[in-house]
Amino acid sequence: MNVQQVKQRFEIIGTSPLLDHALDTAMRVAATELSVLITGESGTGKESFPKIIHQLSARKHAKYIAVNCGAIPEGTIDSELFGHEKGSFTGAHNTRSGYFEVADGGTIFLDEVAELPVQTQVRLLRVLETGEFIKVGSSKVQKTDVRIVAATNVNIQKSIEKGKFREDLFYRLSTVPIQLPPLRDRPQDIHLLFRKFASDFAEKYRMPTVRLDEDAQLGLRKYQWPGNIRQLKNVTEQISVIEQERIITAEIIVGYLPNFQKSNLPALYDKHKSEDTVSDRELLYKVLFEMRKDITDLKKLVIEGIKNEGISVKNEENVQILNRIYSDVKEEKNESLSIQVNENRELKERAQVLNPREESYNLHVEVEESLSIEEKEKELISKALTKYKGRRKQAAGELGISERTLYRKIKEYDLK
Repeated sequence: MNVQQVKQRFEIIGTSPLLDHALDTAMRVAATELSVLITGESGTGKESFPKIIHQLSARKHAKYIAVNCGAIPEGTIDSELFGHEKGSFTGAHNTRSGYFEVADGGTIFLDEVAELPVQTQVRLLRVLETGEFIKVGSSKVQKTDVRIVAATNVNIQKSIEKGKFREDLFYRLSTVPIQLPPLRDRPQDIHLLFRKFASDFAEKYRMPTVRLDEDAQLGLRKYQWPGNIRQLKNVTEQISVIEQERIITAEIIVGYLPNFQKSNLPALYDKHKSEDTVSDRELLYKVLFEMRKDITDLKKLVIEGIKNEGISVKNEENVQILNRIYSDVKEEKNESLSIQVNENRELKERAQVLNPREESYNLHVEVEESLSIEEKEKELISKALTKYKGRRKQAAGELGISERTLYRKIKEYDLK
């Protein structure tokens, strides 16, 4: 049986190489008796893989029991897993067989295994190492032949560091680890899953199937899907039931996706309706790019100065770079450092000149430049307002932000 056949049999949707790798690992380990630990974010479909491993193993005709460790109270988890004797605790009116006794010869899936109490972890470790367990309230050792497949959505290494999970149990459970990719790492599968869910809900609720236009498909692919496949299924069901239109647009999709604007969706970004946080980010990028350009130009001048023992001011490009870079010094210190190229290529400047030569000058200017992003932002806004003589609409367009954001920044920095 190949990966494609497994997908068809167990209704696994997707063409992602990461998904195929996880399925291939599950198929290979199924024929063995090794313990398996499945990891991945909540909602990635971890519950399907233990079924695949069980059905492709020699234990497929025996019991398969799925246990949600996080849903069972700490006081009764040992009784659920290992059973109890009559009268062993209040309410134990009869002797009860636990899952490990019932599933003898089969497979037990321990979902959310990281939620097990430490004392229960000790009992589970003994089952993995010796195949033995003791019922609550009993002194009789019983044997069981059970294969354990566990799953968790938490970082077990961090749980081990905090003393919440036993390291020896982790190594016994994770003989073969399987990592399931989050939905955001499977963008090519998102529309396929949506179509499958939409078809299922159309049949369930007896209504036409909803379909996505191109922009809506792009929106789904760009969204981060913190709830993964479970969230996508939930969104598909909501749209199928609530929306009257059967062709779903990007605008409709937005209403069903929390934190949509934080999901980096440039195709659906409206400059004139952007939030302040987006505008601030754009302004920050603009500041950083300006700083990067200045640094690159300075490197160029320094290299030329080293090679020629001075910076040539007969090069008009160098003059323009110096005028632009040191314009900040003129404004902050009220000093004039103006370098101009006239017909005779003469240098006029108010700076300390070292080792003047016929064709080059070595400029020594001590500048204490502010690296504050806030100062750079304030400076850019001031320059834009000066350039457009106080016309805020044109200044906002130059800065790449909304007029509303510019007005707020003017008030924040007390700019005239």
